[in-house]
This record gives sequence, C-alpha cells and structure tokens, in this order.
Amino acid sequence: MCGIVGLLVKTPALREKLGELMVPMLIGMTERGPDSAGLAVFGAPLADSRRKISLYSGLTDDGADFNWLGLTHELKAHLGVTASIEPKGNHAILGFDIAPTVVKRWIKEHHPKLHILSTGRSIDLYKDIGTPAEVAARYGFAGLTGSHLVGHTRMATESAVTPDRAHPFTAGEDFCLVHNGSLSNPNGIRRMLEPRGISFETDNDTEAACRFLEWRLREGDDLETALQKGFEELDGFFTFLMGTPDKLALIRDPFACKPAVVAETDDYVAIASEFRSLAHLPGVKHANVFEPAPEEMYVWNA
Repeated sequence: MCGIVGLLVKTPALREKLGELMVPMLIGMTERGPDSAGLAVFGAPLADSRRKISLYSGLTDDGADFNWLGLTHELKAHLGVTASIEPKGNHAILGFDIAPTVVKRWIKEHHPKLHILSTGRSIDLYKDIGTPAEVAARYGFAGLTGSHLVGHTRMATESAVTPDRAHPFTAGEDFCLVHNGSLSNPNGIRRMLEPRGISFETDNDTEAACRFLEWRLREGDDLETALQKGFEELDGFFTFLMGTPDKLALIRDPFACKPAVVAETDDYVAIASEFRSLAHLPGVKHANVFEPAPEEMYVWNA
C-alpha cells in the first residue's frame, strides 16, 4: 500500500504556493506510506542548451556534508564546464550547459556513490527514507514553486526501504512516475528492454513501468499512445501518476483496485489516493470531485 499525490495549478499566481498546498497532501498519505517519500516538481524550463541533474549524496562517506561546491570545481577542472549548484542537505540541483550524458558519465566514474535522481530542463526531484512529514521538512517542500508536481509515500512490499527505491522514478529527461500497486510482469518488461540498451538501477517493479513508458516516448509515441501500450504490456494492479514538462497524467488498471480521487477547479487539478489529502485545498467544496475510471487516460496540460 502506498499513497500518491499530484497537483497542477492553472492559475499562475498559485505557482508560488505549489509546495505550500502540497505538503498537507503528502502528510495526509502517511498511513499509506510511512517508510519513505518523494516529490518531483516541474518549473519553467531552462534554456535549450542547459540541463540540470538532481543528485543524492546520502550514500557517500560525507552524506549531508558532501562538498557540493567542490564538485563544481572538479567539473570545471576535468570537463571545462561552469556548473551551478543548489544544495539542500544531502540533495542538490546541478546545472550546466553541456550534454548531460557527459556529466553523468563523469559523476559515475569519479563519484560512484552519488545517486542521480533526475535529468532534464524542468524537473527537480527529492526522495528519501523517513515519514512524509520528516522528508518534507528536511528538504523544505513547503517553499517549492512551479506549475505541477508528483509525490509519493511508500509502504514497501516488494523491495527494500532505501532512497533509490523510493518514488518518484525517472527515466530519460523530464519524465517521472509514481505507483500504487504491484506489477506481476516486471521481469518480463526488463527482458524486453535490456536488449535495447536500457539498464535498470533497482529491483523495484515501478522502475520497469517507468522505463517502459519513457522508452515508448523516445520511440516517437505521444503520451496517450505510450499509455495505451502500457495498458497492453503492463500486467498487475496499478494506479500510475506521471509528470512531463507540460502534462500531468493518471491511469488505473482495468480492475481499478488501487484508489484514486481527483478534485478539479478553475485554479487547479489535485489528485490523491484518498480525499482526506485534498480536503484542505481552497475551493475544494465547489470542485468537480470524481473517481477516475478503470483503464481510462486522464491528461491535464500545465
């Protein structure tokens, strides 16, 4: 059992309050996921030539005391790239203007214990073990701004409680997925993707779904087509919530065993596993509140 939350604000003025509105949503899912929590937030994209990487240093020898500024100096010395860094404890957002594959390869060679959480122009990602309230406070979730976000609280059922197995999962650039449920065929999905050069970092079934859908997007599918192929290939019980730079998407399996509720107003679209995580939102009493249908696609534009 896990909890999912999503929030997309339609009114630009609310972008400054995105994190403030989200934190009670995430904490409201504590009973569904006390082991770990995470959040991916999407903001205004960087310039075409720039990319950013979300990093986690909790597995390094220095942990939260990791020398983030020193990392930028190393990148300058080894790759000739001027990088920016925005640290938050054992997380940091690293920005640069060269191909991200070059930077990621260098990080894996020189700092193999640094964990790369996300890559893109729009996405920042934070996830860690601990209760949702602890994780939210640790990384200042209430102060986050942006157009939309995807969050998750985890109760581990099929893999260990570690930061890398917490959600959201990412693949490629600016794509993330959170999951409530369990897949019965993640190993089959892995066997399909690995010969195509797609590697996996964990044994979590959610990673298989994330990499499958992102692979379909890279193959040229639009989001809706990729999701339809997900219905055809992914077997099990699931509610998936996904974020891209300009969309928030929700699907449930054909049996809709895992709960979800949506509240939509002129100002926002809010999604959670249970209504109690939506009850505090402004104007929710007048929102269009509904339970998403099984095997239907719900896609909202940011």
